[in-house]
Amino acid sequence: MTESRGKPSERRADLVRIAAELFAERGYRATTVRHIGDAAGVLSGSLYHHFDSKETILDELLSSYLDDLLETYREIAGGEPVEALRGLVTEAFRSLGEHRAAITVLQNERGFLRTLPRFGYLTKAEEEVRRIWITVLRDGIEARSFRGDLDPEVTYRFLRDSVWVAVRWFRQDGRLTEEQLADQYLRLILEGITNR
Repeated sequence: MTESRGKPSERRADLVRIAAELFAERGYRATTVRHIGDAAGVLSGSLYHHFDSKETILDELLSSYLDDLLETYREIAGGEPVEALRGLVTEAFRSLGEHRAAITVLQNERGFLRTLPRFGYLTKAEEEVRRIWITVLRDGIEARSFRGDLDPEVTYRFLRDSVWVAVRWFRQDGRLTEEQLADQYLRLILEGITNR
């Protein structure tokens, strides 16, 4: 019997964390239930007490990340555009530490996950993220907080890609905290790199 998706038990949450690291390290398709069991110190069959499949573990990992991200993004959206952009960038960097494995899996396995009906919600979530960012950018252009010649779609893609690729090199125990890294990016975005 599997537990409801709402409030996972501590053991179930531990198993998701262990599987998440393996999915990020080895890839989802290359990670077997046996690998997860070995890493967790249990027989692979024991995992079926908590999950009905490896796909369910991945679903819990990704849906938890996207639910958390979107909840925060929705709270940020609608504010003053410069502050909203600051909030979106800061939240994106904050999530790199907390959800590193989920972000890595999404980046590495996105093409494959599109083929699985269970993960149809990924496209909807990505579209909502895109809509939130583009709305903030358009609002900023309209309010003359951002340059009028910016293309919101190109700007969004630039920001998204430059932030999310940081998951490959950012470390929570590194020289910069998530907030300091967000501040560096924001200064580059809002002030540029040339002396004024």
